[in-house]
Amino acid sequence: QVQLVESGGGLVQPGGSLRLSCAASGLRLDYYSIGWFRQAPGKEREGVAFISGSDGSTFYKASAKGRFTISGDNAKNTVYLQMNSLKPEDTAVYICAAEYGSYYYTEAHDYDYWGRGTQVTVSS
Repeated sequence: QVQLVESGGGLVQPGGSLRLSCAASGLRLDYYSIGWFRQAPGKEREGVAFISGSDGSTFYKASAKGRFTISGDNAKNTVYLQMNSLKPEDTAVYICAAEYGSYYYTEAHDYDYWGRGTQVTVSS
């Protein structure tokens, strides 16, 4: 029923930018929280940024604060992650997740629906 499809990943040089998209289907975005997570090989999955589809409130983990911006377009049922000033340590598979609720959730265990991820590689 619910499907999340990420796009926008790729290879970028340090200091560059990427904009990731999470296209949702089978749900009404304004009733859900969307989170962006990332996972590098051999490392634990970590949260990046989160947004409530109902009121647009957001929360960022320390690694993303000041460099990344999460936003949503309810008309398109899509959430974006604008990533600026990228660093090699940002290299990971970026995954979006969704959970029903009026407020954002900030932990992986809070989410029931997950996408497959999009690869981001930051290298010169």
